[in-house]
Amino acid sequence: MIDGPQTKALLARAAGGDGQAWGKLLTGHQERLMRMVAFRMDPRLRGRVDAADVVQDAFVEASAHRADYLRDPSAPLFLWLRGVVRNKLLEAHRHHLGTGMRDARRDLPLEAPQRSDDMSAAALCAQLSGHLTRASVAARRIEVKTRLQGALEEMDAIDREVLALRHFEQLSNAEAAQVLGIQERAAAKRYLRALQRLKEILSEMPGGLTEMRP
Repeated sequence: MIDGPQTKALLARAAGGDGQAWGKLLTGHQERLMRMVAFRMDPRLRGRVDAADVVQDAFVEASAHRADYLRDPSAPLFLWLRGVVRNKLLEAHRHHLGTGMRDARRDLPLEAPQRSDDMSAAALCAQLSGHLTRASVAARRIEVKTRLQGALEEMDAIDREVLALRHFEQLSNAEAAQVLGIQERAAAKRYLRALQRLKEILSEMPGGLTEMRP
């Protein structure tokens, strides 16, 4: 991860046509962006779509439009790149989960979400249930995931999203607030509220699920 002063210097060089500076900016954010893709990717696509490929495709797209961004930056570079990556991930979802071809839908597990608006809760559910390790809990995995999915869907959508951004994508409070279009103070309050609710949800799961930590 490159720091603020270094980013400013590299942006100035990139605006002057320095391709190496632009490449360094991209690679400096690559790890965070791959973490976002890995978290957001529909479980049905794992093994079919590689997070690194999604990010690289986004970098090609971003490079094609870098002059527009550098001429008038509308957001910090990381958040702009995150938006490009998110669009590429949505394209991958549409391509593989679309209609008219044998695709990842044929591999749909019983507990997979059925509606597109479930995906925020589904991403959180997949991340949390990945920590199920005890044999007694693993034997009830589908039941636990179903209950966890339902509980997450009962949370306010923005609270759920700020939890995903802060805790799993590891965005700063200021970054999360900008993504959500809310005040930084409001984002902080929502994060604390969502984290407390998540702890309550986990404590209510079968066996207490002490291994499942946010």
